[in-house]
Amino acid sequence: MFDLIPRRLRGAFTAVVVLGLLAVPATGCAGKDREHSDASSAPASPGATKPPADGDPASRSPGAADPAEVVLPEPHVGFDYQIGGAYPPPPGVGAVSRDRTAGPADGLYNICYVNAFQAQPDATGWWRKNHPDLLLRDESGEPVMDEDWGEALLDVSTPAKRERLAAIVGEWIDGCAADGYQAIEADNLDSHERSGGRLSPEHDLAFGRLLVARAHAAGLAIGQKNAAELARRGREIGFDFAVAEECGQYDECDRYATAFDDRVLVIEYEAAGLAAACEEWGDTLSVVLRDLDVRPAGSAGHLRRTC
Repeated sequence: MFDLIPRRLRGAFTAVVVLGLLAVPATGCAGKDREHSDASSAPASPGATKPPADGDPASRSPGAADPAEVVLPEPHVGFDYQIGGAYPPPPGVGAVSRDRTAGPADGLYNICYVNAFQAQPDATGWWRKNHPDLLLRDESGEPVMDEDWGEALLDVSTPAKRERLAAIVGEWIDGCAADGYQAIEADNLDSHERSGGRLSPEHDLAFGRLLVARAHAAGLAIGQKNAAELARRGREIGFDFAVAEECGQYDECDRYATAFDDRVLVIEYEAAGLAAACEEWGDTLSVVLRDLDVRPAGSAGHLRRTC
């Protein structure tokens, strides 16, 4: 059901992306990618750290039952991005992100991907049938779409709708916790950019605050996905780390690094983006190059490189 592809790239650039991927040397670049694990053992998992002591900004966890139970990813941890299909992580990987329908990788820091602000393409019918008023609508009454990825935007424009959506997405978050994940990747904090002015950054941040509270209450860290211009505000409302697509390509990594104390997981899809991220941030942030469709290892077109 959750056959995912990254959101920052646009269809017009697909051919350029593929050519760029083919140009990446096998050795990467120089300079600065269902076994169940017990969440209670997360502090001992590779790539995991306890949150800072009370009083440090990183320890803020709105809605958390016990912030000390939330385990953060280590800065510069070896990372693999597997939201397109799970496979055994390569050597050196300490943290992995997988779709919520997959299981966590044994012994690693596991991040559970949740499309929190938009509907998966094959889930639009479910939303239409069960919660039609929670889809953002245009003037003709049709769902507002992220046309590049065929995803209907969720309507986070009012407190009442945000609360109802948080209850639905919250069940997914609780499921991630039950499966043994240590963190949530909440995709599409930047959905307002595709709303035609119907949503604002404040709407998305308000919904993000509810997701942060739900994740922390479940004992999970939660990462902001994209929206570099909101990185500081995302940290202020309680996001613990960032998952940033193409921040090297678009020269945005510094915003995430500053806001989240280098707890930033970077995914690039072009050779130039990987080179830029590695040159500036390869010694500080977690950087991986993946193929556009994030295919599992062993399948045609799979690509993974690091700095």
